[in-house]
Amino acid sequence: ILDLFLKSKGIDPFIALKHLPVQKIQILMNGLDDEEWLTTPSGLKVRWLGINNTLARAGKCATPILKEAVIPLLQEQPCLSCQGARLHPLARNVTINGTAIHQLCNLPIEKTLHFIEQIQLTKEESKLLEEVHTQLLHRLRFLCEVGLHYLSLNRSAPTLSGGEAQRIRLSRQLGSGLTGILYVLDEPTIGLHPHDNAQLNEALQKLKKLGNTLLLVEHDPLTIATADFILDFGPASGDHGGHIVAQGSLKEIMENDDSPTGAYLSGKKSISTPKERRSLNQGMLAIRNASKNNLKNIDVDIPLGALTCLTGVSGSGKSSLISDILYPALSNTLLKSTLPVGKHQKIEGIELVDKVIAIDQTPIGRTPRSNPATYIKLFDDIRDLYSQLPESIAYGYKPGRFSFNVKEGSCPHCSGMGMVKIDMDFLEDEWVVCTHCEGKRFDEKTLSILYKGKSIHDVLEMAVSEAVLFFSA
Repeated sequence: ILDLFLKSKGIDPFIALKHLPVQKIQILMNGLDDEEWLTTPSGLKVRWLGINNTLARAGKCATPILKEAVIPLLQEQPCLSCQGARLHPLARNVTINGTAIHQLCNLPIEKTLHFIEQIQLTKEESKLLEEVHTQLLHRLRFLCEVGLHYLSLNRSAPTLSGGEAQRIRLSRQLGSGLTGILYVLDEPTIGLHPHDNAQLNEALQKLKKLGNTLLLVEHDPLTIATADFILDFGPASGDHGGHIVAQGSLKEIMENDDSPTGAYLSGKKSISTPKERRSLNQGMLAIRNASKNNLKNIDVDIPLGALTCLTGVSGSGKSSLISDILYPALSNTLLKSTLPVGKHQKIEGIELVDKVIAIDQTPIGRTPRSNPATYIKLFDDIRDLYSQLPESIAYGYKPGRFSFNVKEGSCPHCSGMGMVKIDMDFLEDEWVVCTHCEGKRFDEKTLSILYKGKSIHDVLEMAVSEAVLFFSA
């Protein structure tokens, strides 16, 4: 089929792809139109699906061995036809002041707002478009007010941080104009620069002035200082917490000797900086001419053997430098990965590094069953311990018996989830505690094996500090 396709389109199979016209690369990768069929010498009609479609189908229905061979070959690239615009050619060619909708959505919100502000409507256009124009201005300004001026409207939702997604929701509420609402926010300033915190706090004050109530879980001193009433929980974490140690205004919190938060806000306590610092003589990682996203062809020297912080306002290029250039470049060189690397000239000093590990905010583990014990491989040792107990040896139980991922020892009714999903027809599915194991995830025989009077479920329920004492021997 490949030979027939190449001959029909006049493509030389021995020419490099980079020398082919874009149109021919497009049909080679994405296939022919549905109506276009090829006829083999034997009279059989076939259709060229394209390399992309063939690999995608192989990835879905192939054997695990073939999948492992195919997946490393797959990489997201802009569509050759629309160049990532995702629109039909007719839609791409409709412009306002020479700018198409996909070009406008790819601009930072700050520049998009400026573009919309420059649009001058005629009297006739105002009759139809004035309300739309006003709403666009309001919504874009709200996004800027909560510190998201650097994002583009076309930014993929899965790539947003938790704080960015929360602030987008907040900007939507700013535009709603509702009153008498209780808003609950969980650390809205997480990951923000103090400059952006000030903008966010102004937006929160606007919501309050509309007649709404705002309840925040927060650690940022600037945001705490703007609160009308503060509740300080403590005095420590876990079993040592759960009490309200202080409440009242900022002044009352700062003057309360029982409040750990007040002690830091008043300056009675502080985080000390190191008196001695390590000498920076272990070499440098030098990034040259970095120009990904907002970066302006900068040169950056990062000392090795030291703790280096990149700081600056949101959208200034920190993540572009580290996540889009430095990490993928090091990973491709040291770990033989195939990650896309942002535009730069070169990176010097890679030979001074043995390995690179990215610690980000992605969820730990691949399934809902994952937990801290499974992620750090501690659960393997615990299961080994339980399998070596006299009762386990007598019953012939192996370490797999004490895993909720294995059918042998997990609860047969919830398959080791501890929860059962209830189909609610037209409503969202509901998860309820399994009535057979009562959320313990294991069957009765597995739970009957005890170490120091504790079952495998009891161990998983322990706080880390409690587990340290329990396994101290």
